[in-house]
Amino acid sequence: MRAAALLLLLVSSGAGAVVVRDDVPDLRYRMAASEFPALADMPGEGHGVLIAPQWVVTAAHAVSWQHAVDTVDVGGTPRAVRRIVVHPGYKQPPQAMIDAALKSGDWDAFFAFAATSDDIALIELSAPVRDIAPVRIYRGSALGKLVRIMGRGATGTGSTGHSLRGPNRTELRQGYNRISVSETRWIGYAFDAPPKALPLEASTGSGDSGGPILVAVGKQWQVAGVAAWKRGQVEGTELRPGRYGEISYGVRLGNYARWMEETMATGGDSGKSAGR
Repeated sequence: MRAAALLLLLVSSGAGAVVVRDDVPDLRYRMAASEFPALADMPGEGHGVLIAPQWVVTAAHAVSWQHAVDTVDVGGTPRAVRRIVVHPGYKQPPQAMIDAALKSGDWDAFFAFAATSDDIALIELSAPVRDIAPVRIYRGSALGKLVRIMGRGATGTGSTGHSLRGPNRTELRQGYNRISVSETRWIGYAFDAPPKALPLEASTGSGDSGGPILVAVGKQWQVAGVAAWKRGQVEGTELRPGRYGEISYGVRLGNYARWMEETMATGGDSGKSAGR
């Protein structure tokens, strides 16, 4: 539990109030929930995305640390959870690894471990959502694509970053970035400083885990990934998340399309049940 909770602090989690440029007014990043009603809010912090009438996709660590996930909010309405299916390849970091990193300031082993985990989970709702359209999974290559991110987690600016001590639930914000990393499990982007940055350049913050990474296809937004973890900057022994130059990674959903389809069609194995 302690390791999972700390992991939620260290990663994006993202999915939360995004970290923004220091030279752009915060209000320009604010958004109304109605602008993307398929966004799901986990209890306390973390997000997901409605991808089928009865299914929400999220990062596994966004739900694995919680004692119970009995409801999630989709479109501002609480939806009862039937169960949660965590990918069998998801791995929580050993506590000894986290303790060693906190003591030494060397996070390389932690980041390498995070990169090998299948950090994805599906949430089956007790009843289909009829009032909100699900978002389609983006199946193409996201490399070089402009992406839209959003969330209610920790916020700050690229010059100062955000605190690991929260709060990890703030106002809903959105921003943009461009995918520069595309690997088997992951897609990622760098948080660039002005003047190289996009007009509304942003990165995810703690509490944003599971939030969408969206690609525009025609007039629709499709979800290419969900916020998972960040390779933040380290000063001395202290991790400084949210600063310019960090790389944010999201689960590349195209890599897990078959697993998601089979899970939603057959139910799959329940990695974690709601209420346990």
